[in-house]
Amino acid sequence: MNGEGTTVHKHRILACVSGVSFMIMLDSNIVAVSLPAIARSLHADFASVEWVVSGYILAFATCLMTAGSLADRYGRRRVLILGLSVFTLASFLCGMARTPGFLNGARALQGAGAALQLSSALAVLGHEFRGAERARAYAVWGTVIGVAVTSGPIIGGLITSGFGWQCAFLINLPVGALLLGLAATSVPESKDPDAHKLDYLGAALLGAGIFAIVWGVIGAGGHGWGSAWTLARLGLGGLLLPAFVLAERGQRRPMVDLALFRDRTFLGSSISMLGFAGAAQVMMTFLPLYLQNSYGSSPAQAGLRMLPFALPLFLCPRLASRAACRVSGRALLTSGLFVVAAGNLFTALAAPTLNYGLVALGMTIVGCGAGLLNGETVRVQMSAAPPERGGMASGISGTTRFVGLLFGVAGLGAVLTLQLQAHWMAHLDLLGGLGAGQVHGFAQRVAAGNLGQAIAAVPGPLRASVTAAARAGFAGAFAAVLRIASLVAGVAAILSWVLIRYADTQPHGSPAPPARMTPIIYDDDIA
Repeated sequence: MNGEGTTVHKHRILACVSGVSFMIMLDSNIVAVSLPAIARSLHADFASVEWVVSGYILAFATCLMTAGSLADRYGRRRVLILGLSVFTLASFLCGMARTPGFLNGARALQGAGAALQLSSALAVLGHEFRGAERARAYAVWGTVIGVAVTSGPIIGGLITSGFGWQCAFLINLPVGALLLGLAATSVPESKDPDAHKLDYLGAALLGAGIFAIVWGVIGAGGHGWGSAWTLARLGLGGLLLPAFVLAERGQRRPMVDLALFRDRTFLGSSISMLGFAGAAQVMMTFLPLYLQNSYGSSPAQAGLRMLPFALPLFLCPRLASRAACRVSGRALLTSGLFVVAAGNLFTALAAPTLNYGLVALGMTIVGCGAGLLNGETVRVQMSAAPPERGGMASGISGTTRFVGLLFGVAGLGAVLTLQLQAHWMAHLDLLGGLGAGQVHGFAQRVAAGNLGQAIAAVPGPLRASVTAAARAGFAGAFAAVLRIASLVAGVAAILSWVLIRYADTQPHGSPAPPARMTPIIYDDDIA
């Protein structure tokens, strides 16, 4: 193949890989804006709406490590096509959903498909591009992700307002078909010739442990934190995760090498990733709910009003890349987390006032901190791992991000529900004699954005007062969520500064630090 033909072929591969990531990220942001419309259409409470997000992230996070192993063992192109097929089929099922349970099941299938296609797409990118060409390819890929993050809320709002929430999922069908054709005709097959058998036990224990804990946290809003159901689910997760650790320690070549976490820089960067996802990325789920519930915004208006948060996610990674030439990775991660903490705290103070100008300023501050962290967390975490375990470290990085996001949605969602329930317990007189036992259901429907159904049981003369109280109550509950998120980011910033070594994260212009980690050698690596 001549040089021009090779260039065209590489462009098609890059278009396919970037298109896959764009579709996954766009879908996540579109769905976040559509949540209140989904709740109203399916008569869903907040716990059900949480699972629309959590079910997807849970399947994604638990399948990511296994998906990478499948791609290495059975072929990256083959797994990419499988992932695209599963994701596209699941998108169709989501659009056809008529009950919350069916939608949540389809979303979990969609998350599994997303993990298969994303892990294999990144493996294709790393295999097909080398040297300076790889750096340019990753720059294009990162720009595409930034466009998806920025445009997702706007596109999602316009689609939901103009065509219905179902089209937020059905739009993936033509895009998925196009990418399937591109993958089948442009992406060459590649495998890892040294790939080992899959760690089925580790994957099962990790997935089941995370699921049990998230199930317990989300269900605690309905059953109570001290209920037998909640304690049983949390206890099951508490047993399964240590069992996963023991299983991995017994593997000759584990799915997750826990020895990496003995390194202070790797541990500190992992905490940075958890803080970033749990305190900043999680706002992509809660901000649309706040803007629609407290301001009465349509999905399209909410998408436009999220721009102060979304735009810095596109612009600030470039600033972080330039700053990395003069500032250590430790300083960048710590600074970014403190900016997120300050932005969340400022927004918490502004949210109850319903002054959008102040809220937009707070969103901008959080977005700037998130933009600084988005790429830098991955870079520092990957640089702390030995090169021969780069694939596994990449899987840990992605899993850490989504676990942080998952627990952020579940934990902060529980705070939101409890705050709303307390608000309405203090305003029982407005609810026209609803019993205390009915307040929880009322708060759940209000949290999900389903105010119309919630006030159906309230006498007509009280509905205007209830609507005003619902908007104020949600703003107050959202402020409580932001205060917790600010605390999480602040603690993560302190731990990052204490744990991450400056010598491991020197500016790019500084001399490289000496090797500090002993390569991990397995018996089957010795020939």
